[in-house]
Amino acid sequence: MLKRIGFGIVATLLLAAPQAPAQQAATVVRTDATRALVDRYVSEGRVPGAVIAFGTQGLPPTVVAAGRIADEPNAAKADIDSLWRVYSMTKPITGIAAMILVEEGKIKLDQPISDFIPAFKSMKVLVDPAKDLATRPATRPITVRNLLTHTAGLGYNIITKGPLLDEYNRLGINPAQVSAAMEPNMRSVRPATLEEFANRVASAPLIAEPGTKWSYSIGLDVLGRVIEVASGVPFDQFVNTRIFAPLKMKASYWTVPADKAGIFSTNYALMGTNRVPMDPGASSVWLTPPSFPYGGAGLVMSARDYDRFLAMLLNGGTLDGARILKPETVKLAMSDLLPAGVDKTLLEDTTKDSAVAMGFGAGGSVYLADRPGGPAKGTFGWAGAAGSIGWVDPANHVRVTAMVNIFGDVPFKRDAGRAVYADLAH
Repeated sequence: MLKRIGFGIVATLLLAAPQAPAQQAATVVRTDATRALVDRYVSEGRVPGAVIAFGTQGLPPTVVAAGRIADEPNAAKADIDSLWRVYSMTKPITGIAAMILVEEGKIKLDQPISDFIPAFKSMKVLVDPAKDLATRPATRPITVRNLLTHTAGLGYNIITKGPLLDEYNRLGINPAQVSAAMEPNMRSVRPATLEEFANRVASAPLIAEPGTKWSYSIGLDVLGRVIEVASGVPFDQFVNTRIFAPLKMKASYWTVPADKAGIFSTNYALMGTNRVPMDPGASSVWLTPPSFPYGGAGLVMSARDYDRFLAMLLNGGTLDGARILKPETVKLAMSDLLPAGVDKTLLEDTTKDSAVAMGFGAGGSVYLADRPGGPAKGTFGWAGAAGSIGWVDPANHVRVTAMVNIFGDVPFKRDAGRAVYADLAH
């Protein structure tokens, strides 16, 4: 684990020359390992381009980038303002949006979501998820805490198997965009509104009793509906006005503007050892509005914007004079919010690369112990399906955003952490 003084070199310079601008001090942060990593991934053809932005509390990010946003030789260079599909990195943003309403007293962590979505009043639980859709009545309600922490008993079409997956497919419970080629079939069965989506989810059975099992899910998508009912504002508008606008996050999109297509990365899929374009930026599905805003995987963002979101969390809920949350609410959001006694087997399997015990907070995982040479206890964040990742390490005063866009088993997110902490240790 890093020494708790943060960036040693930067701290020394700041003490020695207190009048020096923070931007000048930040430029001396060592980047050898991070630079070697992004250069290697590009030179070996594993990704066309990559960006890593990392920083400490009170200082702007150090940015290391390589390559281009697509394979074409005339594609724009990857940089801090390039646009990337962050997929499940959307989840912590939705979680923090909910925590704004918790702070305001408009929702409570252990409040039944049926108070906001009546269709969830009487849920049923599968008797044998592997066998059929036979059910029994649930004995406890789904709560806001359950949605935040993937303990609601909901499924996910990227994880769920068997009869429940078939039921999700029948109901069009597929809250994500993949490509312009795939979207017509997905959209034809997907609900047209967030309200209808939530109601359809409520009509399907649960895979487990609420609060008893961690299982990756559409919980943060359903939470988007809770947010808009509790706030009286459409979910995407709430996020835009309460998080993005005050934080000056000007490159965070539910729909990418046409004039930004030139800096929008192409998303690839790893097929064996070959990289195949899935969704070119110039013709991306994200250039047209989604069926509804997806709170679990709906955003396209720049590394600059995601860094600003993380900087706000690292700074206790404020950034550049804008307060999003009180420090105590940020601390609560990034704490382990899992219900007592929950089965964490699937969480442990999902986060096994971290090599330490994990809890779960408001849409992101929480380190329950220090990882030697890496993130400390209390680190909060989550990764995206296309290889990106972002986290806040309060004990070490560190925030990290790493961006690529490629589906498949590409270990970039794991390698990025090792490289950044190696640089910070010097």
